Amino acid sequence: MATKEMRSIYVETLIELAEQDERIMVVEADLMKAHGTTSFAQRFPGRAVDVGVAEANMVGVSAGLSLGGKIPFAATFGCFASRRAFDQFFLSANYARLNVKLVGTDPGITAGFNGGTHMPFEDVGLMRMVPGLTIFEPSDPVSLKALMAQSASMWGCTYMRLPRKAVEPIYEEGEEFTLGKGKVLFDGSDVTIIAMGGVLVGEAIKAHGVLKEQGISATVIDMHTVKPLDEELVLHHARKSGAVVTAENHQVAGGLGAAVANYLSRVHPTPIRMVGIQDEFGQVATQGWLQQHYRLTSDEIVAQVKDLLATR
Repeated sequence: MATKEMRSIYVETLIELAEQDERIMVVEADLMKAHGTTSFAQRFPGRAVDVGVAEANMVGVSAGLSLGGKIPFAATFGCFASRRAFDQFFLSANYARLNVKLVGTDPGITAGFNGGTHMPFEDVGLMRMVPGLTIFEPSDPVSLKALMAQSASMWGCTYMRLPRKAVEPIYEEGEEFTLGKGKVLFDGSDVTIIAMGGVLVGEAIKAHGVLKEQGISATVIDMHTVKPLDEELVLHHARKSGAVVTAENHQVAGGLGAAVANYLSRVHPTPIRMVGIQDEFGQVATQGWLQQHYRLTSDEIVAQVKDLLATR
């Protein structure tokens, strides 16, 4: 699994789920080759639909399939899943209380050379405004398989952010996950780092090692589900450490940082810093360059932790 791309794990998991449940279907908008779901279509030719370059229609078709008792996984680039098809997903799927599993691929800087037009820094913010929607971003292949299976088995719409490329493995096979419940990777006392997604959870783990060498004890939480937020876990560690740093491959406005800050401001005001996109558009470059440019790095997490602790 460590060397496999996330899209490969996504398709393998879809096939496994479809073998167990004949209701599972795939709906695409001319990206089956990019997502690798051609293998699903070959395995289940009657359960894969490609609507062409028509993302809003993809969501509408998925809503119809859900109404007919199917469980559609509808995937397109995150920019199109959120910005372009938002109204259809809001009304046809969520307002109608249906069961559409929408997948936004290439979230944030993982869009790389597709550039600013295809780089969703705001998709979580948009989706957080949809009542009752479950929003999650797996951080590695193991969490992807587990959270996808839970998404398929629950009733209701979900939105999953999915990088297509490989990410560094974090979890061992057999690790258990629950949608809506964060995972504590390290338990510390001085500061709480809450991260989301493969890019920033990995950087948070690196930051933990650096901080430990400097005598700073940090909790690291993989907050794979941003809605519903694991408020109990956030509150426990905010009270314990008295300092919180969030990290996400997304605009800090509207994303994980905003969700954490909104909650803590109401129940337990806590000093907080946010690592993420700071009110900027995307651009064309390698993922590595983009990560440095937007300061989505362990160095930035460490810097924000130290600044927070110094000024607390």
